Amino acid sequence: MTIIRTMRAKRAILAVAATVLVGAGGFASAAYAQDRPTPPNWQYDIQNGKRVPRTNRVSKPDGSWREEIRQGKCVTIKERSATGEYRETRQCDGSGTGAPGA
Repeated sequence: MTIIRTMRAKRAILAVAATVLVGAGGFASAAYAQDRPTPPNWQYDIQNGKRVPRTNRVSKPDGSWREEIRQGKCVTIKERSATGEYRETRQCDGSGTGAPGA
């Protein structure tokens, strides 16, 4: 009778241990997935659970910057000069390249 009780106790302990290990592994993999950066070749960032187009911003030491956002056949160019002037242009190309000035 004591052997049956000890076998049941061992099985219960093993079941609880297996459940804890599986649960801990799930939390560890979820934490790892959240800490990984977005691959550089993706065209979208995830912010607040939504896809946001990734931008190509080039900043200069004088404080000016230029940023390009591509959306399908269109390119939105945002520029800010060192003096604080802001300009935003949108160019759409029918050939599908999305190149500005085409």
